[in-house]
Amino acid sequence: MRRLAVAVALVVAGAGLACNPSGAGAPAASKKSFKIAVIPKGLTHEFWKSIHAGAIKGARDLKAEGIDVEVIWKGPIREDDREQQVQVVEGFTSQGVNGIVLAPLDDKALVRPVEDAKKLGIPTVIIDSDLASKEIVSFVATDNFKGGEMAAEEMARLLGGKGKVLLLRYQEGSASTTAREEGFVTKLKAVAPGLTLISSDQYAGATRDTAKRASENLLNRYGNDLAGIFCPNESSAEGMLLALQDISKAGKIAFIGFDASQSFIDAMKAGQMQGTVLQNPFKMGALGVRTMVDHLLGKTVEKRVDTGVVLVTPKNLDDAGSRDLLKPPIDEYLK
Repeated sequence: MRRLAVAVALVVAGAGLACNPSGAGAPAASKKSFKIAVIPKGLTHEFWKSIHAGAIKGARDLKAEGIDVEVIWKGPIREDDREQQVQVVEGFTSQGVNGIVLAPLDDKALVRPVEDAKKLGIPTVIIDSDLASKEIVSFVATDNFKGGEMAAEEMARLLGGKGKVLLLRYQEGSASTTAREEGFVTKLKAVAPGLTLISSDQYAGATRDTAKRASENLLNRYGNDLAGIFCPNESSAEGMLLALQDISKAGKIAFIGFDASQSFIDAMKAGQMQGTVLQNPFKMGALGVRTMVDHLLGKTVEKRVDTGVVLVTPKNLDDAGSRDLLKPPIDEYLK
């Protein structure tokens, strides 16, 4: 029924556009009030809470400039529920929001609903993970390939360029983590040909629990030979860390993760984790909203906005820059 409603809306929009060529979502420099839907991949990870808080900050900053922005936050609970995320996009399209800020959990499955929204005059800014479509306003995200390269360089340094390394991938269809994984593999081969990648075709799945099960299987198979492990996102790294702790191998195998969580901070302080590559999801959320509003106001926006990436290790864990990324002011904006 939802898709039927969207299809009917597209027909109606087509007739309306014949009379109003500018369309419902055309730049409106005189307009000072907007409803922006912000759609994450999921709702449980700390990363998405930071995105949400950043989006609220973006709206507050714009309000201080005299522009009223209502951020509507909604997404699937699990990061493997493509159909639910499609339905969320379609629902906002039917409601006629002014714009959508979307982190697509699949780079292909979300193309149709995004392009349908554009036909109705509702533009989309993509954040976090790329979409296989040219019909978007901008892509606001981390240089994920670079983040994977940084993890590989640190792994090579930690191991002295020798040993066996395991890559536990996240899940198929996720453009952001795929870029990190490929960055890691490519750079590892380039800087440390003496390192052997003994497994790089296994996936953690969408949750910490599925990641822990996948990690246990891999550690049972390769644990005695492993020198290093890389996991490309919060949940995959959380699952691997738990699996390593359960068999008392946390700290005995060089382990690098991606994203921020309190458990990673604790693990680095305890010598059980040698680093994590950090994005800036708080900044990503804020810039996603601002980029969309700038577009709606008729301003020129960049097609690609890089929000930065850094490697945090036990050595720089307490630096001011690291603390800001590890502990964004979520509570200040999500009360």
